Amino acid sequence: MCLGIPGRVVRMADGYHGQIALVDVSGETRKVNIGMLDEGSIAPGDWVIIHMGFAVEKTDESGAAEALAGLRLLGRGEES
Repeated sequence: MCLGIPGRVVRMADGYHGQIALVDVSGETRKVNIGMLDEGSIAPGDWVIIHMGFAVEKTDESGAAEALAGLRLLGRGEES
């Protein structure tokens, strides 16, 4: 099991052969590699779990909230 950070896809980055998404992580937009996920399975509005700059799984809003709650328990998540 790895520690992952939840983020919401804002849009796909231009270029990069569809492998890079711009993802909102606690209000900050980051480039995230989505190449490990099924091709075409990620769209703006989707939630992903990020580890070391790679989206390792697609989740939903509930799963993202659960991941953020886990980070808060460890003292790593942003307070609401």
